[in-house]
Amino acid sequence: MPVTIVHIRVQPEHIQDFIQATEKNHRESVQEPGNLRFDFLRSREDPQLFVLYEAYRSADDAAAHKQTPHYLEWRQTVAPMMAEPRRGVPYDLLAPAGD
Repeated sequence: MPVTIVHIRVQPEHIQDFIQATEKNHRESVQEPGNLRFDFLRSREDPQLFVLYEAYRSADDAAAHKQTPHYLEWRQTVAPMMAEPRRGVPYDLLAPAGD
């Protein structure tokens, strides 16, 4: 099962707008049939640092997510809010096993 952890640093003046846009993307992403998990996290130590934890049933489901209207809108909306380019790190889930 593919998992991506996306690291995002947001400009301080855009934090609330970023949160609002990402919460909308989260609500729609968890409705995708291949989505197993989509967590939106904020660092306690650095309020500009956010993480998305995304798990999909298959690589095809993860790729399909990147073609959805809500993802494309999110990507375009938040790009100018970032202090640096976002960084997605792909992983394979080892445990827990199964669905």
